[in-house]
Amino acid sequence: MTGHPEAGSGGAAPSAVRRWLPVAVVLALIATAYACGLGEHLSLDNLIRHRTAIDGFINAHCAAALALFAGLYLVVVALSIPVSLFLTVAGGILFGVALGAAASVTGATAGAVIVFLIARTAIGDVLARRAGPAIEKLADGFRADAFNYLLFLRLVPLFPFWLVNLAPALFDVPLRTFVIATVIGILPGAVAFSFVGAGLDSAIAAQETAFKACIAAGKEGCTLDFDLRDAVTPELIAGFVALGLVALIPIVVRRLRAAQPQQGG
Repeated sequence: MTGHPEAGSGGAAPSAVRRWLPVAVVLALIATAYACGLGEHLSLDNLIRHRTAIDGFINAHCAAALALFAGLYLVVVALSIPVSLFLTVAGGILFGVALGAAASVTGATAGAVIVFLIARTAIGDVLARRAGPAIEKLADGFRADAFNYLLFLRLVPLFPFWLVNLAPALFDVPLRTFVIATVIGILPGAVAFSFVGAGLDSAIAAQETAFKACIAAGKEGCTLDFDLRDAVTPELIAGFVALGLVALIPIVVRRLRAAQPQQGG
């Protein structure tokens, strides 16, 4: 008679392990990444410092370099390390607009899918219960038009990328919808910032010459004067907001039609 409870508890333990192990692994990797200063190593200073070696590797092994770049982008997104802007611009610097944007979108989408799947399978129901009934109306709207909601959140860079990866997991958004909306939503930004990166080559070349001369002279505190945040202009943000508002048009039209009184037959 005692066999059934033991069997049940024995089955529950492996199930709990399978459920929480991915979360524990991600948290451990995040702690390791921050302890090792991964985000600090991914900087324009280090890119210029190792530019010659990086360019040599890209020229000799372009496909492998693109795969490594996309893999690094995946890791950064999956671990929510806030250096996506730098990586996107760096992709344009190193690979040009088309290849840089493609690698950025591939890596970002793959990383977002990992976060989405872990949240949905491991902690989605826990987060949903803690959120309570206050977000049920939002949840209903998300489920009713998940694609356009996601597209708006992706297009407008005012929402944290990690949050947009987690939120759909609370609302049972299909994986296919999540992937398509993510790819379409982040593509304009990837192209725009890759274009910025590709256009920085001449400016970076001048900075690189001064930087290397400073290093060669044995001076301390050799840094670059260019700040990537200067590339995020109000006009660029306004353009993304406009794209996001366009994505909301189908939602507004649908709600207006639903609010109209039904005509009797």
